[in-house]
Amino acid sequence: MLFQLYGDQAMMQLLGFVLVFVGLILMNEIGRRTKIGGVGVFVVLPLLLTIYFIAVNLGAKAGADWAVNNQTVLYMNGWFHYAKLYAADIGCVGFIMIKYGWGIGKKEWFKPWPFVIVAINILIAVGSDIESAVNGFAAGGMAGGWWFSSENVWLYGGWWNVVNALAGVINILCMTGCGAFIHPRRKMICFGLI
Repeated sequence: MLFQLYGDQAMMQLLGFVLVFVGLILMNEIGRRTKIGGVGVFVVLPLLLTIYFIAVNLGAKAGADWAVNNQTVLYMNGWFHYAKLYAADIGCVGFIMIKYGWGIGKKEWFKPWPFVIVAINILIAVGSDIESAVNGFAAGGMAGGWWFSSENVWLYGGWWNVVNALAGVINILCMTGCGAFIHPRRKMICFGLI
């Protein structure tokens, strides 16, 4: 967005960016400072959004005009956005459980949760890269090519997506500290490999 500031609407675009940015910082602070705020931001709000997502997608499948032209359906209907959104939210709920010692958050085996959720988030990106590579190969052969996503965006996929996906897998395998709770005397461990 910052690279598309031009014309009569430039100041409104910048104001919109600042308002969203500040709003996200405030919501994060509300969510992390109190138990009620954490539950509200990371449990109640996502449940309400889930109801909205289901309703708008069912409406779009039924052909309702209000849903077919909804920006969520037009620009965020792919698996990647939902996977990232819910993985991040589940990660935050896990952090809250650890922070306040709720349920499994008090268990010793749950302490590596931060590393697990980071690995899941990386796997989501790996899946997206593989999808882009496969569609790019289908569009332009081994040199890659443009493909039109379900979110009304043109993407250019190819071999670089395969390399990026491989880097993600290597990153997961080589995250350090992930086993420190299991082997407290070791400073660096790669899922038990070193």
